Order: sequence, then structure tokens, then C-alpha cells
Amino acid sequence: MPDGTLLQRLLAEDAGRLLDDWTREQIASTSLRRDLISETELRQQSADFLAALREAVARGSLESVAGPEWAPVRDLLSSVSRSRALQGFSPSDTARFVFSLKAPLFARLREHAPPERLGDETWTVSSLLDQLGLFITESFQKSREEVIARQQQELMELSTPVVKIWEGVVAVPLIGTLDSARTQVVMENLLGRIVENGASVAIIDITGVPTVDTLVAQHLIKTVAAARLMGAECIISGIRPQIAQTIVHLGVVLENVTTKASLADAILVALRATGYTVARVAPRS
Repeated sequence: MPDGTLLQRLLAEDAGRLLDDWTREQIASTSLRRDLISETELRQQSADFLAALREAVARGSLESVAGPEWAPVRDLLSSVSRSRALQGFSPSDTARFVFSLKAPLFARLREHAPPERLGDETWTVSSLLDQLGLFITESFQKSREEVIARQQQELMELSTPVVKIWEGVVAVPLIGTLDSARTQVVMENLLGRIVENGASVAIIDITGVPTVDTLVAQHLIKTVAAARLMGAECIISGIRPQIAQTIVHLGVVLENVTTKASLADAILVALRATGYTVARVAPRS
């Protein structure tokens, strides 16, 4: 197996021209989207990678990029993949950052490698870049999954707002399916606002929840129990006829929980429970 001496020499002695050719190769092969990355940023990333690659080739084995000598290269590729996941690049465009280096390197190997060693040198470089290409692809997928998970968490929090209705009264309108993960967010947000506002009554409105099964009912019971531990009584509003029948058929017991058909009715009960009187007044003429 070649020891990488020729590759190291090419990376060191022909760095400037190699960087120029590689940058042009990337622009030509990816139809560079200037709204995602500038040519200056692309060139800087490429220059940093070539420098890290040169150091790793000089110190580490070319058979595996898992060794400690390759850590700076892996860190740089992780950084590139993370930034490109945030910028909206596709997995293939991200992988092409590494694979596009093959063409300019192969061209230099044909110029400088002895004929009897050309095959081995080409195979070594190809295998090395394949490993790095797989690494940046895996890093990109991991980064994108992290971005998606964070966005889902943010959307979940936005979809479960807890609003202050009046002094001592807060409400959380639920829309969509209520699963375990969302229930946890609802519970945390609700308990936080109960403490923040010193609320004694919390309204959980399920008008926007399409169906209520045993699991959803259990989630509601847990949320009510948690609110009570914080000193707040709960009112569940939005109990439509279909939901009422479903709860009865399931045998779910909402023990000592006030339920109302509409949010307006729940607010009226909450205001009375906190000592307020609601009265109708004649409109001004």
C-alpha cells in the first residue's frame, strides 16, 4: 500500500493551483447557488480542508480516517456539513464537496506518479476520499436530523401557547393530536405559567383536538393532576357530544374535573371561581 508520500507532496507543493482547480470543479459541478454560499466562503472552506488534509496525510494512516490524526479533518467536515444543513444544501451537494476533489487530484497523479504506481496511488486517493465523503454525508444527515428535531420542538411549543385570561386564570388551547411528547410540553408550559401568574384556575380547551382516545384522556388526567399539585384547579372545555360519548364508552373517569362544552362557558366558571362577577350591561346608546 502506498505510504502517501506522493499525495503529501502534491498537497504541499501544488496547493495553490489545486485549490483553484478544485474550486472551479465545485462551482461547475454544483451550479453554485449564490443565495446559499458565496464563492469566497466556498474557497475558504476548501482551503481549510486542504490544509487539514495535508497535515493528516503527513501524520496518519491512509487506510482509515478514524484515527486521532484525522480528528481535525473530521471536525472540519462536521462543521461544513452542519453549516450546509442550516443553509439548505442537499445531501448530494454536501457530499460533492469531498468527491469533487477527485478530478483535480487524479489529474496530478497522472502527471507525477510513475506509470507502475499510478494504479495503486489512484486507488489509495480514491479510497481515502470515499471514506471522507461517507463521513461528511453521515455528518450532514445527523446535523439535518438535529435541525428538524429542534424545529419540531419549537413548533410544538408554539402550538401549545398558555395565555392569561384574567387575574388568576390561564388557558391553554389545544389543536391537533395530543401525544406523549406534546403532553409533556403542554404540562411544562402550563405549570410554568401557573407559577408565573399565580393562577388558581387553568382552562384546558380541547375544541381543536379531533379525537379523544384512552391515551389522550390519560394525558389530560395527568395534566390536571400536575396542575392541582401546583395549587390550581382545571377546567376542561370543548367537550363536544362525540367526545363525551367516546369518553363514556372508554370508561374514562374525569374525577372531580369541571368540564364545559365551550371555552366561553369555561371562562365564565373560572371568573366566578376567582371571585369575579360577570354581569350583562345595556349597550350605550
